[in-house]
Amino acid sequence: MKARKIADGVYYTGIIDWDRRTFDELVALPRGTSYNSYIVSGSSATALIDSAEPSKSSEFLGIIREMETEIHYIISQHAEQDHSGTIPELLDMYPDAEVLGTPACIELLRELLRIDGNFRAIEDGETLSLGDRTLRFIVTPWVHWPDTMVTYLEEERILFTCDFFGSHLATSDIMEVPEGFLREAKRYYAHIMMPFSQMVTSNLRKISDLDISLIAPSHGPLVSIPDLIIDAYRRWTSGGSKTVIAYTTMHRSTEIMVERLTEKLMELGVSVRPINVAESDTGEFLTELVDALVLVVASPTVLTRPHPAVASALYLVNALRPPLKHIALMGSYGWGTLIESEVKGLLSNLNVEYLEPVLVKGLPREEDLQRIDELAIQIKEIGGELNGK
Repeated sequence: MKARKIADGVYYTGIIDWDRRTFDELVALPRGTSYNSYIVSGSSATALIDSAEPSKSSEFLGIIREMETEIHYIISQHAEQDHSGTIPELLDMYPDAEVLGTPACIELLRELLRIDGNFRAIEDGETLSLGDRTLRFIVTPWVHWPDTMVTYLEEERILFTCDFFGSHLATSDIMEVPEGFLREAKRYYAHIMMPFSQMVTSNLRKISDLDISLIAPSHGPLVSIPDLIIDAYRRWTSGGSKTVIAYTTMHRSTEIMVERLTEKLMELGVSVRPINVAESDTGEFLTELVDALVLVVASPTVLTRPHPAVASALYLVNALRPPLKHIALMGSYGWGTLIESEVKGLLSNLNVEYLEPVLVKGLPREEDLQRIDELAIQIKEIGGELNGK
């Protein structure tokens, strides 16, 4: 790959990782990803904004060398290694370069990379002159680590955002938003930003007065219509009204219950999404929770406890803290169950109201199906209260 010019004096120097299929050995990447970095050249100095995943260091450093320019500043917007991992090699190439980041970022760089260098901690709102180019640093903590910041190129009105507004999406057309972009950006938000939705809201306000022509994140394509992704983030941080049913089944009993609830909710006009968490992509499930109001956990009992596939999904729900307001529990069992207390323990981080559970011994009977209908009506009423109906 070669550097690509995206504006006067501004170059994309990122790496596209077409074949990567997991991130942190946890997040599925069905469409690959990229590690975006940028060079901003002014009349008197040049800055590199972020770097690349260490496994791609040879390719990345080759792009930088081909630029045949001296780098005076390495701006680290976030210390995680997919953005900082090639800084040690960069400092070997440019030993006089100054590394800039938030105080928290500088501390983390020292710990994660075990490097010494010419570090300088920046302050919120501080500017850096490159001659005829000016970079303004805006500290945006907890999107998604405590060290994060964004960088605004004042003359070209480009906002470099690191993980903020990113997407795991490999594309050769980095300046074009591809089909399905918002879905992938929402999936990324669910995994990375959702636990910090309040800080996301705060940081959205912090950048609201900027005149932005282009958003340049560190994963996925650049966004030339900034309101496309900014408005999406506003929606995603505002909660939702959907019902998501997380389930699996062993002998069809729980599946019958899920089918009944889904059909009844659809009859009542409730937006519902059942997902078999034993067979589906976990990322798809978590993405659906971004704008969910109610989560229904439907599980057969395995040795008195939830099915392991359901328990695993709930572990992630508890960690990512979606904006749920209510949780309902359904399921079947044979000789005994502790599923209600177990599920509540797995979701201890969530501040939610639990609806009356529907737990059935064996195959559901007609009276059990009637209880499911009543649960559907209750969920419908919850949505109506939310919308003031």
